[in-house]
Parts: sequence; structure tokens; C-alpha cells
Amino acid sequence: MKIQTLVDLLGADVLCGADLLDGNVQSACGSDMMSDVLAYVKEQAVLLTGLVNPQVIRTAMMMDMHCIVFVRGKTPTEEMIALAEESGIVLLSTEERMYGACGKLYAAGLGGGEEGDV
Repeated sequence: MKIQTLVDLLGADVLCGADLLDGNVQSACGSDMMSDVLAYVKEQAVLLTGLVNPQVIRTAMMMDMHCIVFVRGKTPTEEMIALAEESGIVLLSTEERMYGACGKLYAAGLGGGEEGDV
């Protein structure tokens, strides 16, 4: 799924990486626990989270993620935005809650990276 499609589906604001919206993501993960992201996420995933701290960006860097969506209208710090820009990670923010945002992406065909996903 194109990152631009995520923006459209979630009514998200692009906080950085507007030039990378043509990139693709293959799956999604919704979590505020970065240890779960490290344990279960496959590359080319989009991370949906309500956690706003630099560890989120560092986790995405380690997992080769290209996009992070902050739910519930959360906004990352300037430090986080700068780190994401340096790493080529798109940051989005949506007013959607985690459950609704994940549901919309799943309904649009973006699975969780597990066998049997859409």
C-alpha cells in the first residue's frame, strides 16, 4: 500500500517525509510497546502508536520501517522529527484512535504481516 493511501484513509497530517509518500508498506503494526514491535514486526511495515518519544523513531530505524503514524492526534517533538528526516522515515499524525486506524487499514487490505492476512 502506498504511504499516500495511508494519509488519505486516516485523514492524516504529514509531519515529515512528504517527498516519500510514493513509498510502499507491506503490513501494519499497532503498538505502544516497542519491545513487541522489535519481537514481531517484519520490515516494510507501518507503525501505528500513541507513544511519543525518540525510542519510537529508533525502533523504526532498527526494523527498517518507512512510516510511523501517531494516533489520537499525538505530535512528536522537533527532535523526533529531525531524527526521522535524517533516517528517511515518514511521520504522520491522525486524530483516529489506534483501534479505528488499524481497522481502516486492515479493511483497505493492509494486513499484519502474518499468514492468512488480507
